[in-house]
Amino acid sequence: MNLPNKITLTRILLIPFVIFFYVASFIPYGRFVSAGLFMIACYTDFLDGHIARKRGLVTDLGKFFDSIADKVLIMTGMVLIISVPLRGAVAAAQPIILTSICMIIMLAREFIISALRQIAAAKGKVLAAEKSGKIKAAVQDVTISLYMLYAAFVADTELLIGASNTANAVINIILLVLLVTSTLLTITSGIGYLVRNKGVFVEKKKYDNVEDL
Repeated sequence: MNLPNKITLTRILLIPFVIFFYVASFIPYGRFVSAGLFMIACYTDFLDGHIARKRGLVTDLGKFFDSIADKVLIMTGMVLIISVPLRGAVAAAQPIILTSICMIIMLAREFIISALRQIAAAKGKVLAAEKSGKIKAAVQDVTISLYMLYAAFVADTELLIGASNTANAVINIILLVLLVTSTLLTITSGIGYLVRNKGVFVEKKKYDNVEDL
């Protein structure tokens, strides 16, 4: 296993700690720790790809491994946002219905793209992530990181609870805009990926005898 793949593996290994510190309310500043670990995991997504391209260590295993790690990390963040509610005056920052719809869309997109890659793999092709997908992932990373940081300030400090309703409203709007933006990028990048790789779905005609030729 080369260095980029080891970094990708580290991203996966960080996920249980992200979950633990986020839900462990008995640990002081646990959500800050969770948000920090999540952001470190997000950074490794950039780091492993950068090292792989710079050192010529891009492999089919790395492409597959990196894609799986990204999906698990993003879905973990989305589930945490939905499943662990915020309290008090800032509860509006967690729109359960909207967040759930966005997560379903993101999950559907990832399952569809994964299916496409499996079909391509069966035909001996490896479909790597595209630039639009990387942009989508970056926006998702930022969105979830900010949600987790916001939750950390709410859970572990009195700063936002004591802030004015206007300040909280502005923060809520920013978070919602980022969430909707990341969802729209998820949809557009997914459609673009399917269109550009539609040839994968084309089945080669099998001839039963020479006369069919």
